[in-house]
Amino acid sequence: MRDLLDNAQLEDAKKLLPDWEVSGELLFRVFLFKNFVEAFDFMTAISSTAEEMNHHPDWANVYNKVEVRLSTHDSGGVTSLDVELASVMDSLFSED
Repeated sequence: MRDLLDNAQLEDAKKLLPDWEVSGELLFRVFLFKNFVEAFDFMTAISSTAEEMNHHPDWANVYNKVEVRLSTHDSGGVTSLDVELASVMDSLFSED
């Protein structure tokens, strides 16, 4: 089990992840793409990393929109694992 981020670490996460809503309970972001195929390709690309990390996002896809909620459930909130996966998502999204 990972340690929950403290208030200072959550503030650092907000600076690192400016496009995410950050709270002690979860990280949240909406990614918008040109179409369904791009959205699905993004999810496919993330799936390999999530599997390697053994950390799987709670996400939903409708047409060109992917909504992501990250939380380390067995820890009961946001941990460094969530910040790491969010950073990977941001880096893949910015390459599109």
